[in-house]
Amino acid sequence: MRAVLQRVSRASVDVAGTVIAAIDRGILLLIGIADGDGPDDIAWLSGKIARLRIFTDDEGLMNRSVVDVGGGMLVVSQFTLLASTAKGNRPSFI
Repeated sequence: MRAVLQRVSRASVDVAGTVIAAIDRGILLLIGIADGDGPDDIAWLSGKIARLRIFTDDEGLMNRSVVDVGGGMLVVSQFTLLASTAKGNRPSFI
């Protein structure tokens, strides 16, 4: 499993000009789930992301989680994160 997350003030997914999903303040999560990943892995990562303190508090310190700020989470499947680039210049998804 590989994930890339970004703190956002707003984010959306558009398909052919139509907004499929959108959030205001929160986390944009790009995630690739591999064959060997199971429910325990997903539960661990979900909890970790929910508790990750990447939002600022009143003193400007990154002390608050997405849960603390009542933020949203936009999750996008991104299988290309699992690409192997060990050989050659073309990514392999096998």
